[in-house]
Amino acid sequence: MTIISDSLQAIQANILRAKEGVNRQDDVKLLAVSKAQSAEQLREAYLAGQSAFGESYLQEAIHKQALLEDCNIEWHFIGPIQSNKTQLIAQNFDWVHSIDRLKVAQRLASARANTSPPLNICIQYNSSDEPSKSGVQTQALENLANEITKLPNLKLRGLMAIPAPTTELAKQRMQFKTVKEAFTRLQQSGFNIDTLSIGMSDDYVAAIQEGATIVRIGSAIFGARTKLKNDG
Repeated sequence: MTIISDSLQAIQANILRAKEGVNRQDDVKLLAVSKAQSAEQLREAYLAGQSAFGESYLQEAIHKQALLEDCNIEWHFIGPIQSNKTQLIAQNFDWVHSIDRLKVAQRLASARANTSPPLNICIQYNSSDEPSKSGVQTQALENLANEITKLPNLKLRGLMAIPAPTTELAKQRMQFKTVKEAFTRLQQSGFNIDTLSIGMSDDYVAAIQEGATIVRIGSAIFGARTKLKNDG
């Protein structure tokens, strides 16, 4: 059909092989990272069978959502969240992957309509515990998870992480294993979570080998982005 369609088929085949390699029978969702891509490209991917899309630039995403309102798309917000944009995020997305502080979760909960399904939430985990990196460090993770579960209109689903990029498969797997261990500790502490959002275009095979349930892939589907959009 198109290059996008061919790319999606190739990635789904890679996902299947990665699962088979570690004897996984559960589902791994492909989230197409569509920031800085046109609505026409998203429609191509949708017509090729892709239904979940991840956006980082709010105003750009809202514009595309209006152009694609005839499509049954599951929208994921995966970028940094400014407090003044929580209302639009809560009203226009099904998932948010990048929660790193309680204030943002509280604002999302307040802005989410009681008549809408709960907003699915992933905490962004700083698996290296480096102060310069985005995400919640290990010592604060369980407390934030506990506070989120108390909020209305939100459903804590799991963790998202962006480990340091590396081309070494063994190092990729080691970093993802650290995230999976934190995820397992939360489950053992009684949190009813099921989602591990890890792995991107260059490392999603390693992520699947270590337990990813969502892989976030952009350039391998749409090609390299040539221009980032200003979200204003």
